[in-house]
Amino acid sequence: MKLKLMLWLLGLMLKRARRGNQRFRETLNDMKRLDWGIATEDLRIARHYRMTPDAIESASGLPVDLDLELRFRDADTAVAILKKPTQRAFLDGMMEGRVRLVGDSKDLTKLQKLLRYLR
Repeated sequence: MKLKLMLWLLGLMLKRARRGNQRFRETLNDMKRLDWGIATEDLRIARHYRMTPDAIESASGLPVDLDLELRFRDADTAVAILKKPTQRAFLDGMMEGRVRLVGDSKDLTKLQKLLRYLR
């Protein structure tokens, strides 16, 4: 339940950043589009985000056409890493097999550029 709430709140934070943060909008405008999602490996908890300069949409589930997916071993692992989403935490998680990246790592770099504008 905690992870579901975190992912839902992340959607609200992304929408607020697009409305109120000029740098976030500029970075998103440079990217044109980024579709990504977060899920547990068993897909019991999953949420995706479709981001364009015009709008950010968030919904439950994990469609197959996403650019990037972050898959966590379980909900507790996801909560621990997402509380402090540093590049080091993701790298350590991938090395230990707690996090799996599905998609291009360049998209993860793009996502991290956007996420630094969230407050």
